[in-house]
Formats: sequence, C-alpha cells, structure tokens
Amino acid sequence: MGRFLLVLPGLLVGCAQLTPEQPLLTPTRSSWQQELAQLQIEPILGPLTLDEAIARGLKYNLDRRAKQLELEIASGQFESALQDMLPKARAQIERSNRSEERLTRNANGTPSNATSERNHTVHELGASWSLLEFGVGYYNAKQARERVQIADERRRKLIHTLIQDVRSAYWRAACAQAMRQELKNTIAQAEDALEDSRKVESERVRAPTESLTYQKQLLESLRTLELIDQDLAPAQVELATLINAPAGQPLTLDAKWPELRGQMNMPIEALESMALERNADLREAQHQTRIARDETRKVLARMFPNLSFNISAKYDTDSYQVHKGWDDASLQLSFNLMNLFTGPSQMRLADAGVALADQRRMVMQMAVMTQVHLGRLNWLNAQKQSQRADQIWAVDDRLAKLASAREKALMRGRLETVNAQASALLSQFRRYQSVAQIQVAESRLRAVIGVEFDDAGVDRLPMKDILEKVSQTPSLTELKTPEVAHVTR
Repeated sequence: MGRFLLVLPGLLVGCAQLTPEQPLLTPTRSSWQQELAQLQIEPILGPLTLDEAIARGLKYNLDRRAKQLELEIASGQFESALQDMLPKARAQIERSNRSEERLTRNANGTPSNATSERNHTVHELGASWSLLEFGVGYYNAKQARERVQIADERRRKLIHTLIQDVRSAYWRAACAQAMRQELKNTIAQAEDALEDSRKVESERVRAPTESLTYQKQLLESLRTLELIDQDLAPAQVELATLINAPAGQPLTLDAKWPELRGQMNMPIEALESMALERNADLREAQHQTRIARDETRKVLARMFPNLSFNISAKYDTDSYQVHKGWDDASLQLSFNLMNLFTGPSQMRLADAGVALADQRRMVMQMAVMTQVHLGRLNWLNAQKQSQRADQIWAVDDRLAKLASAREKALMRGRLETVNAQASALLSQFRRYQSVAQIQVAESRLRAVIGVEFDDAGVDRLPMKDILEKVSQTPSLTELKTPEVAHVTR
C-alpha cells in the first residue's frame, strides 16, 4: 500500500503531461460565414418592407434565439426537479478481499472456525425514500416552475425590444436611402462654394469680413449636413444586425409612409388593467415573490424530523452463509439537532427575502402605472410632432426649390441655395425621425400593457407565414377591450 502511494503522484504527473493543451479558438471570416449559413437564413429578395424586417428579426435574431434556449433550459431544470422527487433506486456490487480469514473467539478465549470466506461478493438491489427530501424536492420543483415563467417573461420583453429596435433602425435606414444622393450633392455644392469663397478672399475682390462671414455660414451648413450623414451612416448596419442579414449586403427598403393614427379607443383605465395583468416586468416580480415564499416553506420543512424508508434485496457469494439471499427493510426517524440553533436565523432570512420581494413588486407596480400614463402621453406627443415635422418639411422643401430657381436666374448666390437645401434636408431628417419616434412610442406602450406578437412556433414556420402574422397584427388604435384576449398570448 505504501509503494502504491509513492507511485500515485508520478502517475498523475504523467497523465497531466500527456493531456494535450487546447488551442485558443480564433474565429475567422470563413468560419463566421459558415456559422451564419448553418442558421438556414433565407436570402433577401427584392425591396425590404417594414413587416418583412420585423418578421426576419423575429425568426433570425440571435438574441431571441438565445432567450428561447434559456427558456428551454429552464424547462429542462423543472423536469429535473420533478425527477428528484422520485424514490432513489440503487444497484450495488461490493467485492470484499481479506488478507486473513475472519475468525472469532469462543467464551474460553480459544479461536473458533472461520465465519466467512476471505474473498466474496455482495450483490444489492434496493430503493429508498425520504420524506424530507420529498418535501424539499416539491418546493424546489415549484421554484423551478416559477423560473420557467420568469424565462418566458424575459423572452417577451426581448420581443418588445427587438420589434422596437427594428422599427427605429428601419426608418433611419429609409431616411438614409431617401436622402443619400441629395445629401451628397448638397455637400459637394457647399464644398465648391467654400472653395470659390476662399479664392475670392485670396484675390481680395470682397472685403475680408464679408468673405469670412460667407465662409462661416457655409461651414455651419456643412457641419449640419455632415452630422446628418454621420447619424444615418450606421443605420443599415444596425438593421442588418437585428434581422441577422450579412452586414456588407446593401438593403433596398420599400418604406411606405405610414398614415398618422387617431386616438386610441381604449380608455386609460383599460390600459391600466391590461398592464397589471400582462406587463412582463410586473409578472416577473410576482414570480420572484412566489419563489421567495416557497423558500420560506422549504426552510420550514427542513426543520421537521426526517422519516426515511429503505428496502433492498441482497445476495452474498460467501459459502459460509446459511441464507445467501435475503430481503432487507428498514424505517428510520432522524432529526438534526443543529436546526434548534440555526432554524430561527434561517427563518428570519427567508422572511426578509419575502418582504424584499413584496417591496420590489409594489415598486414595480407603481412604476408600471406611471409607464402607462407616460407611454400614452409620449405616443400622442409623437403624433403631434410628426404632423408638425411634415408641415415644416413642406415649407423648407418649397423654400429650397425657390432658392435653386433664383440661383439659376442669377438673382441670388449659391449660399442661399446651400442654406435652403441644408435646412430642407434637416427637416426631412427630422420628419423621418418623428416617424421612428412614433414607432418607438407605440412599441414601448405595447411593452407596458403586455400586447406583443405571438412568436409561438416562429422557428418552425416559413417566412411567408410569419410575415402574414406580422401584417395582421393590429395597431394600438385598432385594439379594443373585448379583442385583447385573442391579440395577446
């Protein structure tokens, strides 16, 4: 035995040296493209509509898939917790080897005959059940079921956020598509006018103050145009990332200008009731409260005595045994005396967890009520701002056309034309921004009241079916209180 202990460290060192080092995985462009190809993403054919962008985001977005996997893992943990409540079954083979025979002494102190073989095997097949383990496993299963619901609520929140981001990125990309060429032309005109002004200044045809003032106005217009260009440049990349399209693939958008919606048919009281029943954050807080209450019950269950039952069938190959096979059953009652000292502190800690969960739920409920009112107000304000942005853009667009006509008639210089076109482009940019703000405000209000797209079976449905479901989703103005049951999940 001593020699074996001396050899064991050397064997462990040798095994460690034989284990190959795992190289760091460095993803290459080809492997990244191969991973995307394995996702079986349908190519984008033709112009991309808003509904199709939302449908592709729901089907191919990697974050949504990750949340779906988290939900499946939580479901698997719930099933595992249910299995822990079953009795424990065991099969065991015990091989016994003795260096000396097992001998006993008689009453007079003389050795008697051997009572067992030096080498024999005991086979055992049995089952055991513990009342304490069953009780603790029951509450563990209830908590695991609540965690499945929490994972589902987080998936719902991600769907709201995903649709909101897709809508915002889509309209920013549509703005970039509509303004790209005109923005480049206006920047080029401003650069040419700035270069001509510098030549005029160097030739001293005009007063230096007049030339510098002219250049400053041109530079201000250029800065405005460049800021718009910088804000719109990453829009297509963001949209491609959300819908899991290749980042380098140019997207052609079929952006139909949305009609401004009217007032919502549902009163604010109905929105509050929907939020209290359907809001994902509030429902997650309720599930957390139930988990805390079950934790208190679990601590209380551990303080009770444990009753365990064991039954087994055994067989021994020992030839000295008169009965080589026998059945064994036992009933055991035990109590952990340390619970008398640690139980009160554990109960206080569990009660504090329940109080904290209740407090968080109350805070979340008040926050949800505030979000309902703010969300409705922001949606109405976004509608008004969009109308005003349309009016301002119409005026600026007419002014830009008039300035261009006057420049061609040699009645005005290029500065007025550049300034008018820059102002018109800025108004157009704000016009698209206002549409995106309406989409964001509507998505946020939907998230608060818990009305989201039903993504059941999205991974298995073809794209045309998902697109049909997205196109049939009613807007906030089309929602009515009796229709809430079939709109929500």
